[in-house]
Amino acid sequence: MTNVVALSGGASMAPPRRVCAHCGERLRGQGDSLFCCAGCAAAHEIIDGAGLGSFYRRLEETRAHRPIPLETDFAGFVRDAGRGECALDLLVDGLDCAACVWLIESLLARDPAVVHARVNLSTRRLSLRWRGDAGDADKYAGLIASLGFRLAPYMALAASAAEEDEMRDLLRCLAVAGFAAANVMLLSVAVWSGEAGSMGDATRDLFHWISAAIALPAVVYAGRPFFRSAFNALRAGRTNMDVPISIGVTLACIVSLHETWLGEPHAFFDSAITLIFFLLIGRYLDRRARGRARQTVQAMLALSNATAHVVTGDGRTEARRVDRLAAGDILLVAAGERLGADGTVIEGVSSLDASLISGESLPVAVAPGARVVAGTVNLGAPLRVRVTAAGEATLLAEIVRLVEAAEHGRSKFIALADRVARAYAPVVHLTALVTFIGWLVLGALAWDRALLIATSVLIITCPCALALAVPVVQVVASSRLMRSGVLLLSPSALERLAQIDHVVLDKTGTLTLGRPELVSGDDADALQIAAGMAANSRHPLAQALRRAAPEAMIVDGVVEISGQGLQAGAVRLGSARFCGVAAAVDDGHSELWLARAGRAPVRFAFADSVRPDAAEFIAALHRRGLEVELLSGDRDVVAASVAAATGVDRWQAQMSPAAKVERLNELANAGKRVLMVGDGLNDAPALAAAHASISPSTATEATQNAADAVFQGDRLAPVLETLTVAQRAGRLVRQNLALALLYNLGAVPLAVAGVVTPLIAALAMSSSSLLVIGNALRLGRRPIRDGR
Repeated sequence: MTNVVALSGGASMAPPRRVCAHCGERLRGQGDSLFCCAGCAAAHEIIDGAGLGSFYRRLEETRAHRPIPLETDFAGFVRDAGRGECALDLLVDGLDCAACVWLIESLLARDPAVVHARVNLSTRRLSLRWRGDAGDADKYAGLIASLGFRLAPYMALAASAAEEDEMRDLLRCLAVAGFAAANVMLLSVAVWSGEAGSMGDATRDLFHWISAAIALPAVVYAGRPFFRSAFNALRAGRTNMDVPISIGVTLACIVSLHETWLGEPHAFFDSAITLIFFLLIGRYLDRRARGRARQTVQAMLALSNATAHVVTGDGRTEARRVDRLAAGDILLVAAGERLGADGTVIEGVSSLDASLISGESLPVAVAPGARVVAGTVNLGAPLRVRVTAAGEATLLAEIVRLVEAAEHGRSKFIALADRVARAYAPVVHLTALVTFIGWLVLGALAWDRALLIATSVLIITCPCALALAVPVVQVVASSRLMRSGVLLLSPSALERLAQIDHVVLDKTGTLTLGRPELVSGDDADALQIAAGMAANSRHPLAQALRRAAPEAMIVDGVVEISGQGLQAGAVRLGSARFCGVAAAVDDGHSELWLARAGRAPVRFAFADSVRPDAAEFIAALHRRGLEVELLSGDRDVVAASVAAATGVDRWQAQMSPAAKVERLNELANAGKRVLMVGDGLNDAPALAAAHASISPSTATEATQNAADAVFQGDRLAPVLETLTVAQRAGRLVRQNLALALLYNLGAVPLAVAGVVTPLIAALAMSSSSLLVIGNALRLGRRPIRDGR
């Protein structure tokens, strides 16, 4: 979507136009509003008043006369960003929608000293850079606090705890609302059944009072997320979508209590608590989707150790937190330890597992002078590494920032149901208001009767069917895909997967199985000896030898020589040089050599096996008319070999995480809707940046969190089925939305005319919901043939 706010100093608002000034969606009607919904109108005072500059000056004047005290001195958390710039990361509590992001970024951009201001709605992280000194941090923090937001220094664990608390509270509210809605609906069904005369007025009134006793406390408790958000928004002089929700639910409860007090036949406690229940389902799914971005960042940050071992000037070692490391420190990295900073090897020879960072499936040999990066694992002998970059300057931190930037862009994706609801909700509320005024003024009805008809309009237009249109399809589609070994992780994944026209694949662990296997070595006796020696090592190639000959007897007395190989007496297993071979064979395969006295050396070649249906998968994508390309962090010769074996025409090798994201951005700018399939940590930014993404279950936790779906098994067929189910789900969602809207177009005029009683309105609303559910269930019954 389009973001019209410039983030550089001196940014100005775009002139009024016929698209929403925040999200770029086309405006309907001929009104003067620049926004398409209440959420995007959060800064209406800025737009409809004298402009952003006037609002900014008035805000500064208010702060000067009534400063808002800050709980933290943020100057102590500022870091030097170089070039005379300061940087600060803040956790912003109280973000409700993209309009909140727009408001914060716009006001900060008014200060010419601000170089960069970006808010991530998913992680609630504000990244701020400015020209000046650290003392300005409190000025910018105070500006944001004056808008009604709460601030704290950004720390992943603190963000995690706050997010988990909010999720638990939403679950409790959801449970209370569900329990109350089920019981109140049972009472309402009994009242509806007694309308024919089988239930007396006293019994009906008793059921209404019981319903009130259940529903009203439940609404007060379960509606807290909406009421609290609406109150905070109004107190800060802005609005959001929770304001009309709170008003509508409160009005329904008041009218119902009034009718029950007077002994009237109709009450609407069931409608109020059921609406809260459905809204909480949507709110919980939304928060869970946002929480995945935070989990992605946490999982990647966890890859760097909490502590590193620093060699001091007197030769001793001390444990130090990685965020306290500085350039020039000397690290002692033991075997099996993960590097906590980027640096250069100054002593030691070993091999590193860099698969999570570079995508290279095989260990990388390092010696003095080699550059190493945070997040890689030392597989061999101890190393001494001089730190060149630590903390936020490491490659691992850069990957985290790439993921957050990509998630920021994806958070602006608006689901189809949300776009329909934007135009739908204001029309419904306006219709109910006009109905009330019309019957009160023109129809000469008493206020309570006019309000009763208006409430019937609200009930019959209750967006239950609209609220179910997408979630019920998601549930059915998720169940079907789960039976096929696919787990959906994002609520909007199905809609985006249905739009795919270009597929980008990683190599290691995606087109291949991600583990080396023996592909040549015909000497059976030599294989038995090599496998027996390999049982004494944890090197990936040694483990591959062991898998090739699991029956081999373990050889005793084996010594591992770091960076070279294994030796048992006069028998050696390792690199070509270690085994006395003049030169290694460069055929794209990794190799081990076995050298024995009096015999010619024997070569064992290894390759990362291609998935069994990879070629068939690529051919199926081509038949669908999808463009396919391969982006790999591996060597050219390896990437070319896999591309040729699977039928991929376009490929690029030695791609860094940033290069992959850049390529995806190029495709997006060309109008492509890209599906990214990858498994390595180096793929996480690309997975987050793609229009949609899928990861195998063997991927790292951080990579899975960045993806929209995860598939099980060694085959790629589940990816094809996911695309097919997504396309069918998209059609069903559009059908459900059409059914919900057609129902309202037919029922609303009758309700406005006063013909439809609240009872009939409630029955009609329930029938439309059942119709939507029945239509969605068709997705679970229809078979898929030939992946189509």
